[in-house]
Amino acid sequence: MTGYVLVPGGYTGGWIWRDVAARLRATGAEVHPATLTGYGDRRHLAGPATELATHVEDLVQVIDHADAPRLVLVGHCYGIFPVLGAADRRPGRVERIVYVDTGMPEDGESVLDVAPAEQADHVTARMAHSEDGHTLPPPPLDDVATWGSLAGIDEAGLERLARLAAPQPIGTLTQPLSLTGKALALPASGVFCTANGMSIGLVEAVVASGDRRAQRLLDPRVTLFDLPTGHWPMLSAPAELADVLERAAAGEGHRLSRP
Repeated sequence: MTGYVLVPGGYTGGWIWRDVAARLRATGAEVHPATLTGYGDRRHLAGPATELATHVEDLVQVIDHADAPRLVLVGHCYGIFPVLGAADRRPGRVERIVYVDTGMPEDGESVLDVAPAEQADHVTARMAHSEDGHTLPPPPLDDVATWGSLAGIDEAGLERLARLAAPQPIGTLTQPLSLTGKALALPASGVFCTANGMSIGLVEAVVASGDRRAQRLLDPRVTLFDLPTGHWPMLSAPAELADVLERAAAGEGHRLSRP
């Protein structure tokens, strides 16, 4: 039986995976949509000490309490940071890591370190005006620097996103990721949401340019997928995303070749 741990991006909780989780469970899979400290119905648990390490520990506990002996860890956007941190601590339980429309952070890097300069400056400016000093309230949905492309989300989905979004603990954005190398050595898949600006074709160009980080994608255990939708495919294309996650778990997908 395949087991999945679905980890949300910033400001959101396990609720955002509702439709994807239902489709995966219909195939007989064990599915754990994770709600990290400070998100969803756990928003009241966040405090000044909530940081990336808190979210890593949240996921370690999910992994330790899962029945499936091997798990596919799925990280969307910010969610890839705690996914990698937890996988690094429990590599023997992880079958594959799936990066959903996100970057490839490495040891010692924080969210602000790897974010594009414009986005990092935007977040830093918002941090300077935090009312409590340790959280960022969810911005309006027209804040593209935060939410990315909302293409494909219907009105009901947009309403849920605006209504259920929770404050982001600042420490989760500023604390560096701590990795030994075990997580980055695991099989991986990348899912690019093309309406948000990235695709397999663009990645191939980056690899051909000699970009050091992108060379990791030449590993034959790495597979790639394009989804023609915005940054939130669990809301805009849940059936298609569930299908991609099943295929990724099976080791399918596009493999890059050396230029």
